[in-house]
Amino acid sequence: MTDRDSADILGDAPPPDADVRIAYGPEPLQFGDLRLPDGPGPHPVAVVVHGGYWQATHNLIHAGHLCADLASHGVATWNVEYRRLGDPGGGWPATPDDVLLGVDHVPELATTYPLDPERIVVLGHSAGGQLALLVAERTRVRLRGVVSLAGVVDLHVLDAAGSDRGLARRLLGGGPDDLPERWREASPRLHLPWPVPTVLVCGTADVHWGPNEATAAAAAEAGCDVELVALPGAGHFELVDPSAAEWDVVRARIQALLG
Repeated sequence: MTDRDSADILGDAPPPDADVRIAYGPEPLQFGDLRLPDGPGPHPVAVVVHGGYWQATHNLIHAGHLCADLASHGVATWNVEYRRLGDPGGGWPATPDDVLLGVDHVPELATTYPLDPERIVVLGHSAGGQLALLVAERTRVRLRGVVSLAGVVDLHVLDAAGSDRGLARRLLGGGPDDLPERWREASPRLHLPWPVPTVLVCGTADVHWGPNEATAAAAAEAGCDVELVALPGAGHFELVDPSAAEWDVVRARIQALLG
């Protein structure tokens, strides 16, 4: 472990540029950064969905650091940008629909770049974990699995705790009593059983630990192929900071899913 505060990842200098930035749709924010490992391939692929509580103030730049690390370990990364709160057209359902469109674009990428369309995982952090779990149910792409890092897995618990400062209500356009079907649609906890192997990784010092622990238990009871990875004493950002020891655990889980 280092003395670094992993929350600094949000303000770090950008990582080296991706190999190529590619549009997956017609909207200005419907694009992704593709990073390729050395060698001829075909390479396994991690689709990366950054977090930021669905807000336009957070973009894909900080996730580029973990993408560069994965590429250096033999995993191609498709770092997806999407419309968020504050962006034209952002919010529900455009935000998850954009991510779905980005995931569904991977087979098209594989026609041009040395990617293995049979070895794909979706990886999401925080609100990106919620989006990754939802998209895994809807995508036409056959996934090896989904990895949620400190994911927002239970929107009702999040809202009751108030730790999101009302952002889930902003995303969905109202509260759970006003829009119960929309809240059900948006909360991964209410979609059990999940259709693909799922890894929930969370630090035990993170506000999201309790909901992740409870959701993993409910998923196992529902018959899901689910693994809960507890990171003792870790907070929210160690999971996406390549300089943190916790990131090594995350990378190993991604590589194991990809085979």
